[in-house]
Amino acid sequence: MVATRQPATRRRRSEEMVDTAGIPPETLLEIYETMCLSKAMDDRVWVLAHSGEIALAVSCHGHEALQVASIYALRRGYDWMVPYYRDSAAALAMGLTPRDMMLAFFARREDSFSGARQFPNHFSSRTLNILSGSSDIATQIPHGVGIALASKMRKEDRVTITYFGDGATSEGDFHEAMNFAAVLKIPVIFLCENNEYAISVPRRKQMAIDDISNKAVGYGMPGVSVDGRDVFAVYRAVQEAAARARRGEGPTLVVANTYRIDPHTSNDPDRFYRDPKEITEQRKHDPVLRFSAFLNQHGFLTEEQDAAIAARVAAQVDEATDYARSAPQPVPEDAALYLYGN
Repeated sequence: MVATRQPATRRRRSEEMVDTAGIPPETLLEIYETMCLSKAMDDRVWVLAHSGEIALAVSCHGHEALQVASIYALRRGYDWMVPYYRDSAAALAMGLTPRDMMLAFFARREDSFSGARQFPNHFSSRTLNILSGSSDIATQIPHGVGIALASKMRKEDRVTITYFGDGATSEGDFHEAMNFAAVLKIPVIFLCENNEYAISVPRRKQMAIDDISNKAVGYGMPGVSVDGRDVFAVYRAVQEAAARARRGEGPTLVVANTYRIDPHTSNDPDRFYRDPKEITEQRKHDPVLRFSAFLNQHGFLTEEQDAAIAARVAAQVDEATDYARSAPQPVPEDAALYLYGN
């Protein structure tokens, strides 16, 4: 979306009057650019998957606002992120690069996540405090609680955020982690990305409640339900949960309600369980376009800035694609690397 230019006087006035949850104007543009980068990456890997160049693509279309805003509400580089496989926008916000991700999609030897031995979107980084997850649903949630417990035992004020979908809240790992964290007041944020589908199962068929945040009540912790397509709603909720955790008051369940615009993966025939009209209607609420419209309306984003962001994003995606496409393949000798002691 291309924004119209705003006069400087109007821009200054808008910045003073509009409520941006305390996020500085330059950070708003960072958040927007990260959301645009995530969307561009998703578009590219979707094409690569369907052209046969890569084996699988996992999109976070519809999740960009909640993922990027939640990371910016934390102390990046200090706090811990425990993702699940749809969290590419959050991973970019934490500091991973398109090249990091493309090397994994192309399963190249330089893939820093697993050396081409894992599915793509299984992010990890020692330097950025991103824990590697697995494909099994909800198994990363207890791991996030364990990291947060370690921080507490070391008397650090680090917070751990662990992400999962609505389907994960029906798994035992979720309930055990919630109970353990609440009893010991562990500094962890449980962030549920409610996109209305547990792969092919709609939410109404997997739980009898309308508001997933009500599940927090049974464990004695706060549960907050927010519009997951609203950057500021998510930012405020996670910022408050992080402050509560740092004060030693324990965990919070934040439910960010959104919609998964693309299929579960590039191999998912979602036409068998979703009405195409439903998807078309949900595309009207694309969080990237929504945030772009907000920035434009209130004078935070000019036409020149939007064009520059689009150019930078396109260049990064092209560079990452070209680099990964020509990077060396893994070799058989590396198959057991890091799996066993020497």
